[in-house]
Amino acid sequence: MMSNKIVEALNVQVIGSGENSVMFGHGLGTDQSIWQRILPYFNNGTYRLILYDLACSGSVKPELFNFNKYATIDGYVDDMIDILTALGVHRCTFVGHSASAMTGILAAIRRPELFSKLILVGASPRLVNDVEYNGGAEEAQVGKIFAAMEADYAAWADSSAPVAVGADLPEAIQEYSRTLLNTRPDIASYALRTFVNTDLRGLLGHVRVPCHIVQTARDPSVPISAAGYLWRHLGGQTTFEILRTEGHLPHLTAPTLLGPAIQRALLQ
Repeated sequence: MMSNKIVEALNVQVIGSGENSVMFGHGLGTDQSIWQRILPYFNNGTYRLILYDLACSGSVKPELFNFNKYATIDGYVDDMIDILTALGVHRCTFVGHSASAMTGILAAIRRPELFSKLILVGASPRLVNDVEYNGGAEEAQVGKIFAAMEADYAAWADSSAPVAVGADLPEAIQEYSRTLLNTRPDIASYALRTFVNTDLRGLLGHVRVPCHIVQTARDPSVPISAAGYLWRHLGGQTTFEILRTEGHLPHLTAPTLLGPAIQRALLQ
C-alpha cells in the first residue's frame, strides 16, 4: 500500500495509528516541516496524521515537477486524492494552509465522501483584487512580485520572509527563508502564478463538507475580508475563528494558538 510512487515522490509521512485520519497540506514556499510545532497537539494515539510535500516544494526532487500537470491546481488536487488512495484512507479531516486550502476546497467538491471536514488556515478563494472583492493584491503588485522573483530570487526571498511572518521573530523568519530558498526559483514562480490565476469564488457553493476557517487578525497575504468571503459563500456548514496574532504563518509564529484552534475544530 505504501509502495505507490506518489507516496515516495512527495515524501508522505504517516504518524500514529489512531482511527481518525488528519491530512496536513502546507502553503507555497514551505514544506511539511512547517507543521512540526503543531503535531504534538495531535500525536496522542487518537489520530493518524498524514503529511506530504507539494510537488513544487524544495524538498521534492525538481525533476519530478511536471509543468504541464501543475499548470492548474487540479494537478495538486490529483496528488491529494492519489495519496489518500495509496494509503487506503476512505475518510479524513484535511487541514490546509493557504494554497493547500484552495486545493482542499476543490478536492472536497470532486470527492466529498473522502472528507469529514476541511480546516482552512489563511485561506482565500482568490488572491487578487476584483470588482467589489479584496483579495489582498492588485494586478500591478502581482506583476512586481514576479519581476522581483525572476530578477533575483534570493533577494526576493530575504525581503518577503519577514513580511509573511509578520512579527519580529528571527527564528521563524529564518525557518521560512530556508524553505523559500530551498525551492528552485523557476518552480517557485510557476507555482505561485498557478495559484494567483486561480479563482474559486464561483465554485464555493458546491462545497458540502463542513468547514472551519482559521485566520490571523492581520495577515499580510490574505485579508480578513477574503476569509469572510469564504465563510459567507461556502455551501456547507462553516465556522470562522480569528486568532489574536499577526502574520500568514501562525504554525511557525503562534503554534500555541493555532494548535488548540485546530483541536477545537476537530471536536466540533
